[in-house]
Amino acid sequence: MGTRTVRLDDEAEKSLENLRHLTGLSISEVLKHGLRVYEQQAREEVNRRPYDIYRELDLGPGGYAQAPARSAKSAIADVMRRKHGR
Repeated sequence: MGTRTVRLDDEAEKSLENLRHLTGLSISEVLKHGLRVYEQQAREEVNRRPYDIYRELDLGPGGYAQAPARSAKSAIADVMRRKHGR
């Protein structure tokens, strides 16, 4: 078993103390649990594919579309007029 020395800023120290009081665990146990959770999150992030990120985006109905595809030509002209104020 290893022993580590860690420097914590005031915010991290306060969070650690709050977690210790909330859970009733020792400082070592809180830190061990945090490391396990972080390791799991890191593993999930490494295995994400671009499509996984795309699925999480909430673009709403139609995504970024300015108009339906069937009226794209006239919609482009309208968007350009609005953009350039003509």
